[in-house]
This record gives sequence, C-alpha cells and structure tokens, in this order.
Amino acid sequence: MKTSSVIIAIAVAILAVSIWAVANRPEQEPPWPTRIQGFSFSPFQAGQSPLAAQYPSEAQIESDLALLQGKTHAVRTYSVEHVQAKIPELALKYRINVALGVWIGADLEKNEADIETMLRIANTNPNIVRIVIGNESILRADLPVETLIGYLDSARRKLGIPVSTAEPWHVWTKYPELADHVDYLAVHMLPYWEGVHIDAAVDYVVEKIDLLKEMFPKKPIVIAEVGWPSNGRTRQSAVASPANQATFLRRFLARASKEKYVYYVMEAFDQPWKKDTEGSVGAYWGVYDVNRQEKFPFTEPIVPIANWYILAGISVLIAAVTFAILLIDSQTLGNRGRGFLAVMVFAVASGAVWVVYDYTSQYLTVVTVLVGLVMICGMIGVIAVLLTEAHEWAEARWIIRWRRRLKPVAMDDDQLPMVSLHLPIYNEPPDMVIETLDSLATLDYPRFEVIVVDNNTKDPGVWEPVQAHCEQLGERFRFFHVDPLSGFKAGALNYALARTHADASIIAVIDSDYMVYPHWLRELVPQFQSLHIGIVQAPQDYRDSAWSGFKAMCYAEYRGFFFIGMVTRNERNAIIQHGTMTLIRRQALEEVGGWAPWCITEDAELGLRIFEEGYEAFYTPTSYGRGLIPDTFMDYKKQRHRWAYGAIQILRRHASHLLSDKMKRLTRGQRYHFIAGWLPWLADGANLLFNLAALCWAVAMIAAPLKVDPPLVIFSILPLALFAFKMAKSFYLYRTRVKATILQTLAAAIAGLALSHTVARAVLSGFFTKDKPFFRTPKMVGGSPLLKALSVCVEEFLLFLALVSAAGTIAYLQKMDTLDINLWVTVLVVQSIPYAATLFVALVSAFPARRSSNAGLKKSTASA
Repeated sequence: MKTSSVIIAIAVAILAVSIWAVANRPEQEPPWPTRIQGFSFSPFQAGQSPLAAQYPSEAQIESDLALLQGKTHAVRTYSVEHVQAKIPELALKYRINVALGVWIGADLEKNEADIETMLRIANTNPNIVRIVIGNESILRADLPVETLIGYLDSARRKLGIPVSTAEPWHVWTKYPELADHVDYLAVHMLPYWEGVHIDAAVDYVVEKIDLLKEMFPKKPIVIAEVGWPSNGRTRQSAVASPANQATFLRRFLARASKEKYVYYVMEAFDQPWKKDTEGSVGAYWGVYDVNRQEKFPFTEPIVPIANWYILAGISVLIAAVTFAILLIDSQTLGNRGRGFLAVMVFAVASGAVWVVYDYTSQYLTVVTVLVGLVMICGMIGVIAVLLTEAHEWAEARWIIRWRRRLKPVAMDDDQLPMVSLHLPIYNEPPDMVIETLDSLATLDYPRFEVIVVDNNTKDPGVWEPVQAHCEQLGERFRFFHVDPLSGFKAGALNYALARTHADASIIAVIDSDYMVYPHWLRELVPQFQSLHIGIVQAPQDYRDSAWSGFKAMCYAEYRGFFFIGMVTRNERNAIIQHGTMTLIRRQALEEVGGWAPWCITEDAELGLRIFEEGYEAFYTPTSYGRGLIPDTFMDYKKQRHRWAYGAIQILRRHASHLLSDKMKRLTRGQRYHFIAGWLPWLADGANLLFNLAALCWAVAMIAAPLKVDPPLVIFSILPLALFAFKMAKSFYLYRTRVKATILQTLAAAIAGLALSHTVARAVLSGFFTKDKPFFRTPKMVGGSPLLKALSVCVEEFLLFLALVSAAGTIAYLQKMDTLDINLWVTVLVVQSIPYAATLFVALVSAFPARRSSNAGLKKSTASA
C-alpha cells in the first residue's frame, strides 16, 4: 500500500474515532437519590407473560422486592391476578408500601371479581397506602366513563384508603367529571409518547402538572407513571435510548424533589411481554433490565454507549482491512479517489458495527434472531453493492493515468492479417442486412472475407434477397442458409468458424443492424501484433437515438456501461466481450472450443473463457460502427432480460474460476470486475424479494398496528442510502465522464430504473432454471401503440400500486409522528419509483417515431 494511502487511512480513522468520541461524550446529570418515592412494579421475568398465564413464583417476586429494599419507599401494582395478589404481603417484609392496582377491562364480570379481591387484600395489608382502579381504561375505551365511576364510588364507600384511577394527563382534562369521584388524581406523565425532545421533557411534565393543579385545585396529584424507554421507535423528537432514559429520570427526580411531587417511576424492571400489547418499546421502560441489572449509571456521568471505544476499534479494524482490499491493484488511483474510498469505507464500517450493536441490544427471541439474521445479510449485501459502486466512482473519476489505453500500431498492408467477418442473421429485415453488407464492402482493409449465416429463417422472401446481394458483392461475401441449425446465435457463429478461410487469423463479429466505419479493421487489427491479445473490443453504438424519445432514453442508458464501466474494467484486463464490433484471435477462439450454445449471452461467456486461457483484451471507447436500438419497450426489456439471465448462467458455470483462488488463470482484478459488474443485477433480484417481504410487513402493520412495528430505523435507512448513493453516482459520472446533458442524465436514470424489475426476474429465474430460450432483439418493427406498450408492464404496475397503497394506508391509519414509521413509508414510496419509471418509459415508447427508419438509415450511411 502506498505511503499516501496509509496516511489517508490514519487520518480518516482518527476522524472516525473522533466522531465516535464526540457522539459519546460524558454528560453530567443530577445524581439518583438514595431512595425514590416509588416504582411501578410488574414482577414478570424473562419468558413470563400474563397474556399466556405464565406467572412468576412468590420467591421470584420476593427476590425483586429484596432488590428494591432501601431504594424505594413504595411500589405500584397493576393487577391482583394470580400471584400478584401476594405482592402487598411480600412487600411488607421489606418495609415497602404499595399502591394496589386493579386491572379494569371490558369483561365486567372479571372486573367485579378482581375488585372483590382488591377489597380483601386492602383490608388485610397495612402497607397499602392507596388504590388504583383501572389503568388507562378510558384511554383504551374499554368501558364507558359512567361504569368506571360506579366502580370508584363503590370502592370509596368500602375503604378508608385513597382511591383513584390512572389515566394520562389529557384524559383528566377531557373528562373532568372523573375528578369528582376520586380522592386524588393518578396521572401518567410520559413525555416520550407525546414526542417531546429529551431536553424539554421535564419542563413538559411540570407544565402539565401545573395545568392539572389549576383545573383541580382541591385534589392531590400523584404521578402514577413517569419514565422514558431505553429502546424502541423514535416518536417525533423523542428518542428512546439508555442515555436518554438515564438523563430524563435523573433530571426528573431532581425536579420532583424540588416540586415535592408524589410519583412512581415507570418502571422497576423491563417487561419483554409488553411488546405484544404496546409494540417493541413496551419492553424497555425498566430502570433494571429483565435480568435485574442496572441499565445506566445512577451517579456517574452518562455516556450514550459506555463501551463505544471497543465498537470504534472494531469498525476501524474492519474499515482498514476493507480499504486495503479495495486498493489492491489501484496504483493509478489519485489521492482524491483514495480519500473518497476511505471516507466511504470508514463510514460504512462504523454504521454496520453500530447497526449490529443496536440490534443485539434488544431482547432477542427466535423470531427476532431470524429476522435479524436476514436483515443483517441484506445489510451486508447493500454494503457490498455500495462499496463496489464507490470503487467504480473513484476509478472512473480520479485515475491519474490510464494504464491500458489502446495505442495505435502501424502496420504495412502486406503485414496485416486476414480477417474473417461473421454476420449471423435470423429472420432479419433484408433491407437492413443489405445496408450492413454494403458498409462492410467499403472497409478500407486489404484482406478480409464476410461469412453470412442465416439460421432457421423459414420465409425465402426474407433470406433470398440477402443471398442475392452477397453474390453481387463478389467472392469476398459468402452466404449460407442453414435450416435446421441448433445453438441459436452461437450455433451460427460456430458454423461460420468451421467455414472460415484457412488464412484468416482474426475473427470479427457484428450484428445484422450495424453499419461499420471503413477504418475499423485498419485501426484495430494491428493490436493483435502482440500474441498476448485475444480480444479487441469497440463499444456498441447506435445511430437511431434521434428517432424517438424512447430511443433517446435507451441510448442515454446504454452509454453509461460503454463509457464508464467498460473503461474502468479495461484497466484490469476484465472487459465484458459483447457480440458486435468485437475482434477475436482465431487461435484463442479455437483453443477454448468456440462459442457456447448453452449460454444465451455467448459473447460474454466466450470472453471469460478466453481470459481463463490467459489471453488479454483491449477496449477502446472509440466508436467504429453503429446499430439500431430496440424499437419497442418489450424488445428493450427482453434484451436486458437475456443479458441478465445469461450473466447468471455464466456465474453458475464459471463459479469455480470466479470464486476460488485455486483457478490461477484469472487475476484477482478480473474476478473482482466480473462479480462486481454483476452485483447490481444480483441486488435487483434481492430487491424484488425485499419488496415482496416489505409488502407482507406493511400488510401486517395495517392488520395489527399494535403488535407489528415498522422495521428498525437502521434497516430502513440502508435501502434509502443505497438508492440515493447510486443516483448521485449516476448523475455525477454521466455529467463528468459521459459528458451528458442534465436531460440525458435524467433520461438514463429513468430508463435504467425501468429495467430493474426485468433484471430482477431474470436473475431469480437464472438461479432456478437453465434453458431459457435465446431471444433475438427485433429491429425496424415499428412503434408500439399505447395499450401494447402498457401491457408489457402489468407486473410493475401492480407492484407500484401495492407499494404506494401500502405506504398511503400506513400513513393514514398510523400517526406519522415516529421516525421509523416516516422512514418506512418513505422506503415503500422509494421502492415504488423503479416501477413508476417502467410505466413512464412504457408511455414514452408509445409515441410515434420522429422520422422513418429508412431515412435514418440513409442519413447514418452518409455520415459513416
């Protein structure tokens, strides 16, 4: 690694650690009192739940009370069910008073029975100092206010202990008549649920208590619940975290002492079972965790992540190793590019470490572990795509010199090798093929032949005019009509290879719609003077982008690969061979066994096999010929489906060469670029699965909003970050490297997004099938009417509708007051954008061409 790289890594590592340190700087808060007034007390331990009738033993409850002895004057209970009826008796042993609670719900018969139990307990335990009948019963609308008032009045007549019901402050202001039927106001003050920022939370409590004092001046006020969760979703400005829990409680306790409040801290111990009724946040209100360990320091300064330096160290180590890997064979990358990669790597590593830490800080169940593993695997995939995109961005923009620029080689005519040009055709428009042949006839090259192989065309009216034209062009042009001939395009090319002139040492392949420039062979064939060169490749280019808005969008999208991706791949001798405007050493082609009929992208597969034989390839971004863009959106999609499906075929067949160091013929750079080049397509396949899972999750949220929370913020940010990064990269490189206009850049982005679902289906299909038929991209078939254009994107329309509907329904049914819900709705909308792009491109493709095909061909011929 260069010295400059080490310096950059150290500098960015120091910056990363500094950010960790600043984010976790200690904050001094008022100390926790030796003894507080009260705790809300639910005695359930790990694996226990009243919902499943799984109760703690008396010994476990007594152990909890022993732990609280000397730390609190009282506890507040919520129910007299089962063993909870024993709490007052057990608490008496430890000199702890009890605010005895009775759960009131919609079951009136059960309510009456529990109240009778409460009366019996209250009359036999002298440490019961107050009674709480009902906990947020009115808030939940479990029963009418009048029914609750009846319970309160009855209990007050039978007891000499103060009686009330517990509700949030706003319920007391909404139903002031309740105050006439209680001895005190039992008020819940939980500013987290109100979305209040931590710095304003204590003042918020004081403000609302003052409001109640003003409304009910003759009623004592007891804060029956006051607290802050240590984990869970963010609500507006309220962030649930251990540091915020510690900060709020320590500030509140200091203020409560000054204001002389009577209060019960919510709550003593975490209750994981509450996830089922309150969402994930319900499990994390305890001062002690479910294992009865303190969750934050009571007197020491508060640090958001106490062991942050360990996490920072792990992230720096991961980042350093990843940075070193990314810089393998990057001698020509400038310091700006290295700095860009370093910042990306250290940011991603820190984020990933924090994600894993944060996720594992929650109470894990079998379900959450499985979900977490899936999401973390997804996170790793997102990071891999992000870093490969960043690597291409850096190498496309900040290379200080090109190592493998194609340099002109001068050769005399008598030294130039013979070239055999192979033109496979199948059911092509004869006029188009004839113009291609005419352009080949004008090649400025001394020795070449043209072999045209028409395979399996049934209509003589299609292939016979081409045959006749070859005869007119002379003995250099040989035509073969073969029917039947298996193997699709590869079969036709192998047929041509077997009939190639014995003196031809270079094979050239073009598509039937290409019109080549006369100097193509003269400028590129001399590169084969080096015996190491197996392939010389020029870009695919197109002459009909001005014919319609649709073709202009396609043309803009194609250019990114040929003028960014292929250029960077060439630096490591790792280009993708594409089956037009390609020159191949005949010896190399025959050594690897010719073209592969089993692969529907036989060109890219052949290029990889030639690399595996140790040959080199050169790519020049100079155009030497131009073809035709698919005429319809359906053809455009089918072409991309073939490319993506073929990539998976190649990946499966060549996995041992691509993924293992045992196969030494491929360099690490070649393996990297082939895998990294296909990674975005693999990501599209994974993204389709993600979208289907997201829809299932959204439906579950809509059906059971209290039981199913949105995914954690950290997992919603990942797809948003990747989408934003890829768009930023695309716009930046199109503007700086492709020199595209803003409109062309936007058109390329939309066209690329429009193919996402097609690529996804091809990738997933490629992993589970082997024999997808070859699809020839039709040319000159005319425009596509509106209904026909829209009919090819029915799946995309349905997915778009489902995602947008899910986002809208969640936004309508649930308050958009939490960060995780806002982000999740945003994720659903962003995930719908590629499907919306598909619909847009389909509509554009339905507009008629601006000129006729023949006029365009003639104009292009003249310019060539």
